[in-house]
Amino acid sequence: MNKYIKLSILSVALVGVTTACDMDSPSISSLDESSVFSVYSLAEAEVMSIHQSFGETNSYRGRFLPYYGLNSDVETGGRSTPSLASKTDDKQSLWNYSTLPNNGQMNTDNNAYAKFYEGIERANLAIKGLRQYGNTASNPNMAQLLGEALTLRAVIYTDLTKAWGDVPARFKPNNSENMYKPRTNRDVIYKQLLADLKEAEDYCYWPNENSITSSTERVSKSFVKGLRARIALYAGGYGLRGDGFRKSNDPELETSKMYQIVKEECIDIINSRRNTLGEFADNFKKLSQDNVTAGGESLWEIPFSDSRGRVLYTWGVYHQAKDQYTQQAQGGTNSPMPYLFYDYDVNDVRRDITCVPYKWSKELVAGKSYQELSSIDKWCFGKLRYEWMKRIVTSTNDDGINWQYMRLADVYLMAAEAVNQLDGPDAAWQYMEPVLSRALPAAKVAELKAKYTASKEAFHNGIVDQRALEFAGEALRKADLVRWGIIDEKMAECKEKLTRLANRQGEYADLPVKVYTKIYSEGDAALINQYNMYMGDSPNPNGESIIIYGLNHGDDTEAISTELKDAGFASKDWFEGKDGLKLKEDYINGIYVNTPSLNCLWPIWQTFVNSSNGLINNDGNYGQLSD
Repeated sequence: MNKYIKLSILSVALVGVTTACDMDSPSISSLDESSVFSVYSLAEAEVMSIHQSFGETNSYRGRFLPYYGLNSDVETGGRSTPSLASKTDDKQSLWNYSTLPNNGQMNTDNNAYAKFYEGIERANLAIKGLRQYGNTASNPNMAQLLGEALTLRAVIYTDLTKAWGDVPARFKPNNSENMYKPRTNRDVIYKQLLADLKEAEDYCYWPNENSITSSTERVSKSFVKGLRARIALYAGGYGLRGDGFRKSNDPELETSKMYQIVKEECIDIINSRRNTLGEFADNFKKLSQDNVTAGGESLWEIPFSDSRGRVLYTWGVYHQAKDQYTQQAQGGTNSPMPYLFYDYDVNDVRRDITCVPYKWSKELVAGKSYQELSSIDKWCFGKLRYEWMKRIVTSTNDDGINWQYMRLADVYLMAAEAVNQLDGPDAAWQYMEPVLSRALPAAKVAELKAKYTASKEAFHNGIVDQRALEFAGEALRKADLVRWGIIDEKMAECKEKLTRLANRQGEYADLPVKVYTKIYSEGDAALINQYNMYMGDSPNPNGESIIIYGLNHGDDTEAISTELKDAGFASKDWFEGKDGLKLKEDYINGIYVNTPSLNCLWPIWQTFVNSSNGLINNDGNYGQLSD
């Protein structure tokens, strides 16, 4: 397994010094750049060193990936559950729309904001060196490296603008003349990134077209095009700006023009047939097993070495003990919204993979943990699982699982969204259908086709719903809600749904009060068939599994409770605990504490404001906490 977290020749020779108000960056090396960027192996090390900034302790690894994306209408905190009473807690305030510039988790000179600019500086140096000395016009492998550097820089800028809005634009290496820079209108950044990626398309190989792109850890033409489409959606959509929550006023970024880019790029990827969807679960099992073979659903992954990255730690199923799968007692930091499981059709294969109602026990039996029912307010995401891994995690906090930045299902649904807006729902259906056909029975796909193709508006609503069901737990939803301009509506709906769920009202009125569980044995097969019980997915080598009955609409625990008890099932009240409802008002009201659309960005942290020579501030909407 290749993990491209390397120190480059230049970065080994560089000394990190604070040279700008918004970053800790390496200075220019005394080494002869021409000696580095004219030799492929040396130039490759420079480009690969950009990944080092992704894996730093407080960068993507420990700050951005755990916190950006919460709260959405499908994702929230897990072990740190939402709480209005704890709304000023440093962690909670990063995702309850009340973030302040002095946030204790972020207001340091080595946090994600700083490390993003460190990565940008590495990319700027590589781009400059490759343009000058890489002979990219006649050496396609060198051109591939230039395309990768342009794309990695675009990745970082995409996430900077998602999280902080208008940020200083740095597209050249630091020097004494550009040390201090103010916020740049993100439209300028969007247009630069769209142009950069259009250029990079000409340089990068398709997946498996060359040995370089045989791994999902390397940038391919599929990912370049997919990223360009994603940026176009952000550029043409809504966002919080200094003067309000609105779309861009730049005619070059008009929504229909951006949808045209999305349509062209995504259809190119699909028609190339260089990537295939496969089964829904297989994508996540490959990710958990460090399978980086290109050509499947994964388009590009942030590569973490075995001892770096907290992906499972944050988004995996909770293990309470150091058990047979891991030496960590970790997982379950983030969680599905408690109602998400019930939003899925009972036959949707995505449901039981995405939403897991159990955790692994703290108690060990013969050195092994077992699955036990969790709580309605403590679901786990199950797309990534320690128990799917092929190696034991031995780091205290890091698991080495890559972060899948984009997969082919996203390309299909971006294409469907754009084609619907430009050409109508009938033309768009062909791009939504493959995603639904692998998740649902044919008859239910046909029902959705009739529903979604009734009108352009109906199809768009279908996109909104299906992107929630497809990508929950992948931190895409918040940015989607922002760009569609519906984040206030959906987050208000979130609280309303939680209230109805807590009280078993409305669409949740037919849910049983109690849930029954039992560790599976071969003799339970008849019961499973008789009651159509939910059985926890258990692809582990030792065959542990938990039978759970009572989670589906219409399950009747009162009628069969005696039979279940006689069969050895334990019962648990799913909605109430010793002190009343488990989904309390404090939980529900803690989901967001200010208007989401006006507080969906993080402020630039005070340490960078203070060192900006007066050029950066959080004035206007960037400093506003609006209720």
